[in-house]
Amino acid sequence: MVKYNELSEKYPILPRIGALADQLGVDAYVIGGLVRDALMGRDAKKDVDVVVIGSGIQLATALKDDLGKKAKLTVYKNFGTAAIHWEGQEIEFVGARKESYRKDSRKPLVEDGSLQDDQNRRDFTINAMAIALNRHKEGQWLDPFGGADDLKNGLIRTPLDPEQTFSDDPLRIMRAIRFASQLNFDIEAATFQAIVQMKDRLSIVSQERITDELNKIILSRKPSYGFKLLFSSGILEMIFPEMSRLQGVKTIRGKSHKDNFYHTLQVLDNTADNTQNLWLRWAAILHDIAKPATQRFHEKAGWTFHGHEDLGAKWVPGIFRRLKLPMNEPMKYVQKLVKLHLRPISLVDDGVTDSAVRRLLYETGEDIEDLMLLCRADITSKNNDKVRKYLSNFLKVEKKMEEVEQKDQMRNFKLPVTGEDIMSVFGLEPSRIVGEIKNEIREAILEGDIPNEREPAVALMMKIAAQKGIHPKSTE
Repeated sequence: MVKYNELSEKYPILPRIGALADQLGVDAYVIGGLVRDALMGRDAKKDVDVVVIGSGIQLATALKDDLGKKAKLTVYKNFGTAAIHWEGQEIEFVGARKESYRKDSRKPLVEDGSLQDDQNRRDFTINAMAIALNRHKEGQWLDPFGGADDLKNGLIRTPLDPEQTFSDDPLRIMRAIRFASQLNFDIEAATFQAIVQMKDRLSIVSQERITDELNKIILSRKPSYGFKLLFSSGILEMIFPEMSRLQGVKTIRGKSHKDNFYHTLQVLDNTADNTQNLWLRWAAILHDIAKPATQRFHEKAGWTFHGHEDLGAKWVPGIFRRLKLPMNEPMKYVQKLVKLHLRPISLVDDGVTDSAVRRLLYETGEDIEDLMLLCRADITSKNNDKVRKYLSNFLKVEKKMEEVEQKDQMRNFKLPVTGEDIMSVFGLEPSRIVGEIKNEIREAILEGDIPNEREPAVALMMKIAAQKGIHPKSTE
């Protein structure tokens, strides 16, 4: 059990809240995530949730006055809640309440209630535990649903009937899988069965809320676990059908391809072992997303997926748009990595020219390390000799890249001659011809015909312009 004196030392705000509750004659309890994390011995979250038998807004206002100007109070009268931002913490106050729901909405009908009523409305037993803050019962533990035992046994379970819990607020379906993935817990059998039965209720949840939970699953230490739960429950087919359709193996003439769903999950876990970058993890999820659409069988070659990287890159914007993921830099970054994920291994051949390496460095830019991390994660063979061979090949590729980069400085590549230079020298307006000259100079540098330096680039600019019948403007 959590020792209250240790918790209050870490969170000195708690006894201050308890003292103010005594002055106002109301009972107050810290509840939810902070209690759960403290009991698990994890770094407790900075957010503090306080339930009050009475007015949560009144207690929040008293705390704001006690803390002074540095504390910022936000009141939500319609919901009977208030929040204080203070020294990097958010302390949320809510009056104990009962909730009931309409079938077509996640917004509850609320009425005042007891602490038991408030604990009844919580999503999972591990989030329904509370600790009393008032002096006369300070540190008293209230765990009516056995949340502490569920934590010890690694179990996600709802306090009340799971079908009713998920029907009331279907987002809890995604939260159950997210908590299981984050904590590496099992979902209790009846609770999981209710997830399967009630999953269609997710249709009333906004895409933004679903995607927020999905991203938290992706950021789990081992995200494959969460995706397996999404798949086995039938939810993945509903919210992300392209990924669900990666699952399965076809066999013709005794030749089979790998199961691209489980391969993708392994690539995702391999990536997660090396980075917390959400968008690099998304690139791992999407790198083979178009394989089912490009799958072909040939008598001699067996199964092929030619062009899946290009088609997958074309799909990325549509998937991001539908899932309400950001359509700016993160989408472009993921699209780039999906498109280029096969390129590095093609550079292993000793006959590959510096030009091919230059082009990859130019196209990838500052994201080359991320691309190489994804490519390494993509090695999922159970044959250890094959894995060692691939990793050895990647070392060769990285050495080639390093040599070319030192010589040609392709990272953050900028043409030594700009469009403004071309227009200024030849007296041109912005036009197609300016772009053509720039492109020819760029190609010459990438092919290694001239070094990536201004003087030879200017000389080539003059030569290209003369061939096109364009001459420098008169300086008279």
